[in-house]
Formats: sequence, C-alpha cells, structure tokens
Amino acid sequence: MTQSSEASTVAALCTAYGRAGLALLRLSGPQAFEIVSRVFRPAGGRAFDSIPARRATYGDILYRGEPIDDGLLTLFQAPHSFTGEDCAEISCHGGLLLVSKIYEALLEAGASPAGPGEFSKRAFLNGKISLTGAEAIIDLINAETEEQLRLAENNRRGRLSEKLKELYERLTDLLARVYVYIDYPDEDLCDLSPQEFAISLSNIRDELSQLLDSYKTGHAVMEGIPTVIAGKPNTGKSSLLNLLVGKNRAIVSPVAGTTRDTVEETVTVGKVLLRLCDTAGLRETEDPVEKMGVERSREKLESAELILAVFDRSAPATAEDLRLIEFLRPRRNQVLALLNKADLPAVFDSSLLRDFKIFSLCALEKEFPEELSSEIENLFTQGTVNFHDRAILTNARQAAATSKALETLDLAVRALEMGETQDMAALDAELALNNLAEIDGKCVGEDIVSAIFSRFCVGK
Repeated sequence: MTQSSEASTVAALCTAYGRAGLALLRLSGPQAFEIVSRVFRPAGGRAFDSIPARRATYGDILYRGEPIDDGLLTLFQAPHSFTGEDCAEISCHGGLLLVSKIYEALLEAGASPAGPGEFSKRAFLNGKISLTGAEAIIDLINAETEEQLRLAENNRRGRLSEKLKELYERLTDLLARVYVYIDYPDEDLCDLSPQEFAISLSNIRDELSQLLDSYKTGHAVMEGIPTVIAGKPNTGKSSLLNLLVGKNRAIVSPVAGTTRDTVEETVTVGKVLLRLCDTAGLRETEDPVEKMGVERSREKLESAELILAVFDRSAPATAEDLRLIEFLRPRRNQVLALLNKADLPAVFDSSLLRDFKIFSLCALEKEFPEELSSEIENLFTQGTVNFHDRAILTNARQAAATSKALETLDLAVRALEMGETQDMAALDAELALNNLAEIDGKCVGEDIVSAIFSRFCVGK
C-alpha cells in the first residue's frame, strides 16, 4: 500500500458534540506537532520538544496565546499512529463553547477541518488498516445488537482480511507457476500439470463459495432482513408487531382498516435483525387513504426477504385470505404462515396453507414463541453463528466482489476441464485475483473508497 498523498494536516472533534465531562480533539498530518505546539503548553515550564511519544502530558491549552483550559496531550509519531502519520490528541473539558474555541485555535494555527472518515481513510491509504477493517470500524460504531458488536469486532481484528489474504496468496502462487512456464517454455520450470492446476483452482473456488455463503449470516446480522407482516385487516398484525417490538408501537383496534400506512421498526429475533414493516390489510376498499396504504403494502411485499403472513385461526378463510395465499404462493420459501388467536377455538382450514411453514400463536402473549424465533434464525444464518472461528462477509460490496471472483474462477476450472491450456485458464484466474484484491482494497477505485469513508462521522 502506498503512502497517503494527503499533504494537509487535519483536525476534528472525535467525541460527540455536546456538554460532557471530557472531549477529545485529534490532528493528523505532517505539521501536526508544529500546529499543536502553538495551542498546548506543557506544565512546569517544560519545552514542547521534550514531550515523549505515546505518553499523556499535562499542560495548558491556549486560545490566541492565553490559557483557556488545562488538559492532556498525547503525541504519536509516524508511522506508529492510527493514521500512519504524525498525530496529536488533546483531551480537554467538554463544554460546548470551550471545545469550539480549542478547535478554532487549531484551525488558526494551521490545521484544516477533517472530512467524514478522513482519519480512517488516511489509515487505509497508509496501509494501517484494510478496507474490510475500515468497514468493521463503522459497523462497530453503528452496532445496535450484541451480535453486530461481535461480528464487527471479529472483522476489525482481521478475521475476514486474513482469509482473503490467504486465498489471494494461494491464487497468486498458482498463477506465478503458470506464467513462469509461459515466459520460459524451454526451461521446463512449470511443475503444475493442467489436472493439478484445475484441482488447486477448484479448492480455492470451493472456499470462495463457502465465504460467499457466509453473507447470508452477515446480511441477517449486520444489515437486517426486510420483513413484512401481511394479512387481511383485523387478523392481529399490529398485535404481532407490538409483541415483536415489546411495546405498543401500532394501534390495536377491532375496527378493520385501522392501519392506513406502513409502520416500520427494527427488532432482533434470536441473532437476526429484522427490518420490520406492518402493512395495511390487503383488501378491496373505496377509501382513498386506505387504498394508498394497500398499494404500499404490495410494494413492500415485493421487496421483502421474509413475510410473516397472519391469518385468523378463530374464523373461516375469506376471499381476502385466499387472494393473499395465491399472491404469496410463488414466494413460499420466504413466507411463514402464522395462525393467530391460538387462545380461541380453531376454525380456519389450515390445509389451505399446506405450501407454507405454519405456526400457531397468540399475539396477545407477552413472549414471542421460541420455536418461531428459532425458525427465523435458521432461515437466515448458517447453523450456529460463531464469529470467532469463521470469516464472514458483512455487506453487499464484499459479497458482490466475492461473487465475481467465484464466477471467473469457475470459468477457469471449466476451461481446464474442457481441455484448454493452462495459460488460457490463467486469464480467468487472474480476473478472479483482481476481484479478490478489490474486496480488501488492494485494487479498488477511488469512488468506492470515497463512498465507504463518507459513511463515517467526522473525527473517525
């Protein structure tokens, strides 16, 4: 990885803006020490040049030459810092006006304002973190569940990066052995037969396939599953939403058509994050507002990855129930049929739902059924989720690049199986190598890098 081409020294508040006991401001860049020396004066008359690296030093913080606060300064010399550049961190009291004045002092001393994710971007450009490691940092910051924390920390520590590096190096070694033969055909330097080449590529392909399969788990835990609660009016959809959320999020009423629009929440079921949407009942209506809600319900159903279809167990199926069943039948693998009101006598003909997995429940209970929770978890994770032993893809960018690598590697294997020469198969294998490099940032466009780091907050 090449050294960052950034020439400016940037500064930002790293802690949240607002009143607090402490605040932290960071500088990074070639003039970091020179700039901070104009803003910080060590206690006891010590010279600024005597401040040791990586040790907090107490002193006065200056605004236009006068003390405005006292605090701690820590210096980090390149390349031994988060960004790989000279860095300085000031810890001060967290008053709103106070922090803004100290930040102003840093800018007046020569620093430039840092953009979103600029410190992490410099760390990536200077080879201090991988691209998947950078993505793990933002996942760690944005984590809403314990599972997200565990998976983000696993990738921050390099589990995914290590696996990608291993596959990259193995594929590079194979290609090097093939290209030696192409460059020096008379020297008999290639000890890799077409059959051995095919077997080695197949092994890497199989491991890539397993890695791509891990995105099923990563997507469910980190990004969340778009989930729709569907059903005719008054079957208990809103009660189910309230049960999942654990509070009265939706209005529950015996009057049909109470839900006029989609109601959206994020909930955790087992280890899976559900992006939950309670929809208006799918029924024919002349009410223009309710009709709009029904249309939005259909749109949500089209894009859902999980559909919780609710039916009233205590009443016979209606024409609206039958329309919903027909609408959902082509997507049966994404549907869980829920027979609600299990506390009442069963009247609904459950054979109508034979194409779906069926669960009975009472949405008025205080606890979500354990068997239903386990089913949802099993649908979207690969067995036991062990974040410490496996590399797991966590976002669509990583999955797309892995899928491309898998496709091109499969072409290379099939070429060898059809009798093509090693050099022809190597062309596809080299494309796969480039795709692998893209996942962890060895070979990635500036637009992708900028898009990733723009998701960070200023100061990280």
